[in-house]
Amino acid sequence: MFHPVGHPMERGWVGRIDGDRVIQLAAQTLQSFFTGGGTAREHAEYPLADVVLLAPVLHPPSVRLFDDQETFAFGNPAAVVGPGASITRPNKSLLQGLRVLSRPAALLGMGGEIGGYTVMGEWRADGVRPPKDRDFALGLGPVVVTPDEATPGGFDWDAAAAFAATGTVLYPGDLLAGPAVESREVAPDAAVQLEIEGIGVLEQQVGRR
Repeated sequence: MFHPVGHPMERGWVGRIDGDRVIQLAAQTLQSFFTGGGTAREHAEYPLADVVLLAPVLHPPSVRLFDDQETFAFGNPAAVVGPGASITRPNKSLLQGLRVLSRPAALLGMGGEIGGYTVMGEWRADGVRPPKDRDFALGLGPVVVTPDEATPGGFDWDAAAAFAATGTVLYPGDLLAGPAVESREVAPDAAVQLEIEGIGVLEQQVGRR
């Protein structure tokens, strides 16, 4: 998802990155792009340097954070924030810091299959009682790579999707986050780069307490 520099939009447009260009696609959201079979008519073309990349899916139907192959916790879909977002503690009066976990994340397409992968930053607030310590910010983006481009290793994504679907229904845009590959403390005002090999780098900023 993206919008041109100088023309901000909360949801933005679906686009395909091709080298140093972004090609706008005729789909309202990434979910509708998946629902349409992963194809859409091409529209305008923009230089990559002239656009702002957004969270690939702003309001996912559900978020599951896996710690191992058959253990997950639910995340807060309303907590999703995109690249460049400023992250602040849920309780600014506390002096403890913030921690961020870098996770690869899969977005589901039609029929519960993996539609693509992106970078997730799961933010946690030290000193806040679980589960509210992880309920305020889920960084996502800036791009989605298709399974034929890259698949994060060390985790059986298809098995995780099948496990998540047991006894319920999965929808296009649902998020499955794999186990964290890194966890680090982050100081106030720090710029953070979260990288998942083969997928990309998510940049976010920590606000002042």
